[in-house]
Amino acid sequence: MKWSPQDAMQAYLNTLQLCKTHSNDEDCTLGTRNIIQPQCMEFISALAAGNQAKLMVQVTSHQGINPLTIALAVAAKHTKARFVCILHQLQDIENYRAQLSCFDLEDAVELVYGNPCEVIMEFKNIDFAAIDCKFEGFLRLFEIIDVNLRGSVVVVSNIPERRTGASFGEVIKGRTGVDCVTRSIGEGMELTRIGLMNCCKPQKKRFKRFHVITFED
Repeated sequence: MKWSPQDAMQAYLNTLQLCKTHSNDEDCTLGTRNIIQPQCMEFISALAAGNQAKLMVQVTSHQGINPLTIALAVAAKHTKARFVCILHQLQDIENYRAQLSCFDLEDAVELVYGNPCEVIMEFKNIDFAAIDCKFEGFLRLFEIIDVNLRGSVVVVSNIPERRTGASFGEVIKGRTGVDCVTRSIGEGMELTRIGLMNCCKPQKKRFKRFHVITFED
């Protein structure tokens, strides 16, 4: 994926404005849980839009849509990308659509119900994926997800503490070019960038490269 600073900046500003407009809007909550959390939303939205992701897929937990859903929906609306949000429990999809309509994002998200480990097999060359580790089958998803090897990003949230292999970065850490940085944001968030790079040798062989940034308490 080629980086587009213009798309990244526009998505960032759009998300920032959305957060300012709706941060205290009681009508745009799910129960008592507000889905506006500006501390991470602008960054994720800018990352998805800046990378010009054409296919974005999110796997949620039992809590349903969350701030990442809103962030990716803003990016998808700006870049006209396809964004699929997989709900793994029989949740009130119509209620979630109503919540998304508060932000004028109901047409930017495809809400799909089913077993994520089965549904995600329908999507190939995913450009941007977001996986919530509160979904109990998340480790299986790490093994079967089909990402775009020419350039993609995998965001893993709510990473369990002290559990080997509990993050996408742990799964791929043995591969060449894996770099990890830890930050204290939210309940734990890991970002893995997957791409191809040119070797400096004359034959110009291409190698997969992974960049991992981890955010956790």
